[in-house]
Amino acid sequence: MGKLEKLVARFLALPPEVRFSDVTTLLEQFGYIKVRSQRSHHTFENADGDVIVVPKKRGAKVKRTYVKVIVKQLKLEDW
Repeated sequence: MGKLEKLVARFLALPPEVRFSDVTTLLEQFGYIKVRSQRSHHTFENADGDVIVVPKKRGAKVKRTYVKVIVKQLKLEDW
């Protein structure tokens, strides 16, 4: 199992928190780039214009609620 597969599996497990660096890595692997950052909210966009806003809390963590949004938007269950 490769690095990307392990990362996808971690997101599908829906942990309480994930590292922001893992979110960034996953989104970049799926063609998203960071287009904007306002304080704690970071906006990622892909070539089709799909946007994902990811707020991170102190300590560079992202909560489960946003992990669910990422899993749904990237359709990771089908990947």
